[in-house]
Amino acid sequence: MDQLSAGVPVAIHLETHIKQDDDVSDYRLDADGQLVQMGENLYLRYLEPNEETQEKTPVTMKFTPDGEVHLTRNGEAELRLHFISGKRVTARYRTPYGIMPIETVTPLLETSFQERPFSGHVKIDYLLYAGEQLVGNYKIRLQFTA
Repeated sequence: MDQLSAGVPVAIHLETHIKQDDDVSDYRLDADGQLVQMGENLYLRYLEPNEETQEKTPVTMKFTPDGEVHLTRNGEAELRLHFISGKRVTARYRTPYGIMPIETVTPLLETSFQERPFSGHVKIDYLLYAGEQLVGNYKIRLQFTA
């Protein structure tokens, strides 16, 4: 794991399933990214393409030793989600119009990492709330390999 402190290129496969009211959508992404270890935390970074604007949004997933996951998207709107298994957690969504308080509830959070070759599997099922209003039900499935 020593080489991780300098960063290791990884191939990322991401699938997201989104259910908002009666709308259901699936999103798939295969991208190159980088895995870095800083202290006891692992950081997975990649660029997410936006098909409408042709711009790329930087995305970072932070994995802590106690199993928490933090997801940050730094686009025109900044999204910071925090996942703790079985808990309701305050998150943040900063838009050009101001900060919107949001919360996540995470009924499923599984992470597993292997050393040779270095790879990982992440499963996150979460509910996103704005106040008491349910915004959507999300499922993230992520795999990466060095």
